[in-house]
Amino acid sequence: MADELGHRGTRHAVVIGGSLAGLLAARVLSEHAERVTVVERDRFPEGPEARPGVPQSRHTHVLIEGGQQALDELLPGFMKELAGLGAPRVGMPEDMVQWQNGQWFRRTAATSTISTGSRAQLEWLVRRRILADPRIETVEGAETVGLIGDASRVRGVLLRERGAGAAKEARPLAADLVVDASGRGTGAPDWLAAIGAEAPHEETIDTGLAYSTRVYRGPRDSTSDASDALAYYIIPNPEQVYSGGVLPLGEGRYMVTLSGLRGDEPPTDEAGFEEYAHRLPHPLIGEWLAKAEPESSVFGFRKTANIRRRYDRPGRRPAGFLATGDALCAFNPIYGQGMAVAAMNAVALRRALADPKRTPSTRAVQRALLDSSKQAWDISAGADKKMPGATGSAMGSRAVDKPVGWYLSRLQQRYAGDPVVGAAFRSVLTLTSPMTSLFAPAVARAVLFGPVPETPAEPPMRREV
Repeated sequence: MADELGHRGTRHAVVIGGSLAGLLAARVLSEHAERVTVVERDRFPEGPEARPGVPQSRHTHVLIEGGQQALDELLPGFMKELAGLGAPRVGMPEDMVQWQNGQWFRRTAATSTISTGSRAQLEWLVRRRILADPRIETVEGAETVGLIGDASRVRGVLLRERGAGAAKEARPLAADLVVDASGRGTGAPDWLAAIGAEAPHEETIDTGLAYSTRVYRGPRDSTSDASDALAYYIIPNPEQVYSGGVLPLGEGRYMVTLSGLRGDEPPTDEAGFEEYAHRLPHPLIGEWLAKAEPESSVFGFRKTANIRRRYDRPGRRPAGFLATGDALCAFNPIYGQGMAVAAMNAVALRRALADPKRTPSTRAVQRALLDSSKQAWDISAGADKKMPGATGSAMGSRAVDKPVGWYLSRLQQRYAGDPVVGAAFRSVLTLTSPMTSLFAPAVARAVLFGPVPETPAEPPMRREV
């Protein structure tokens, strides 16, 4: 780290937040700093257990391929180790019975995979790998309540023991670089204002989506001749706003999530949860629930707005302060991008700090972090703009949106039944290919000139041979 971010080998970096984004940022910073301190509000559990500071950990998480690749780059062999712990992998579209836009998907050969183990298990493995590094230390049970410095430069953080109350004086922790990985509820705008700097402009899109989740033991016939599917998923759209997913956790256990929009949220009582499944456009998931055995309470979650904080825009912002993960760009969780983007942010941080052609200034590195989340934002925010009742500061449209929307509408009509179009679309959704892949010659020919392919009339309970 040089110039605005300091000199190599002389640095103390502080990372606010010990979840996935913060841990991976610490991993990268340990390659440049003498010492990295991760400040975490919670106490880290010994094993793969949910933490209060990660309320979403009780809900469905998938790790899409862009995130898998990033984690393997940051922590070589990670995905193999995760699979060794029993985290299931679901091939798309082969292993999933999926409905979207009024169509059941053909279950042709998989072109991408998702990892569907629990968030707590994945984070525990990341934590175990990263905190084994003696250059990385932790301060647990401490809240960040402010920054040290001024509008020109951040020089550390102010910490208070969690639960101590405002009467207890905050203690300083000096640092040459502070990285905010404290999540979508970050206090950074207030912290920056308190030292005379400007808070970032926030872009938001909120559909009011809410979801409820429960863990089940799968039906006894789930591995019989009735179906060879590993997962079931009904995806919402502007005409059909309800969603339901059944994804494997391993060892015969499944996580079931149901979602709806503002004013019609799924309940968190047992009877109400299972009754809500009947709102889906097909009884598939409701019938699955009737045969399954519940293993947990029902948990709800409501904070699902897309929020992007534009630190890249001009403003009075200090050197030595970066934001990453949900503190920078948070997504509607229904699109399954959060963990992947956290890992991709860390890869972008590594490349920006190691770039031999450019001095890694705060602004340049922050721009690289934002750029690494842009495709996920375009997907999530772009889809949510079309949902009924969506609100927010980023709801405006551009001149290019209409022709692109027309093309994407035709593409989605062919996504479920055309393997070539489906493979291209999945590669973009899983953040392994750029948006331009959707306009490749073979895809464009099918979209512009090909007929809408036939799709299954009923849920395809068996893979195509």
